[in-house]
Amino acid sequence: MALYECVFIARQDVSGTQVEALIETFAQVIVDQGGTVPKKEYWGLKNLAYRMKKNRKGHYGLMNIDAPSAAVKEMERTMSINEDIIRVLTIRVDELEEGPSVAMQNKGRAEERPRRGFGDRPGGFGGDRGGFGGDRGGFGGDRGGFGGDRGDRAPAGVTE
Repeated sequence: MALYECVFIARQDVSGTQVEALIETFAQVIVDQGGTVPKKEYWGLKNLAYRMKKNRKGHYGLMNIDAPSAAVKEMERTMSINEDIIRVLTIRVDELEEGPSVAMQNKGRAEERPRRGFGDRPGGFGGDRGGFGGDRGGFGGDRGGFGGDRGDRAPAGVTE
């Protein structure tokens, strides 16, 4: 039997538990056709690079599949009929990846990082790159913002 990786994107308005149920449904299609699904992962709700079918976000899921091509075609047909699935990508691979995927490994790192607040970014209110009161052209800044020092100038109406 051939080895495949299948990644799909579900609509943003379905819940995470519904997406996990979809993964189980599609895995059952593979099993019914004589294949196996050694790994199933739900990656979560992520932003899309561009709008797809009026969705800006999507729930991502991954399945590693060991099955004949007829089973994979049936699974893809089932996914295309399902209205909750936006996109599907199935590729044939030489060997299946062991352990958690790269997306799952990065997910843990993102959760460990502290979230930045509104005033923590450069350019925010009080930042040093153009925020209100900043030193690079913000309101009252020293590089030409409102109220900043623009050097010596001739009085208004006087030309030299």
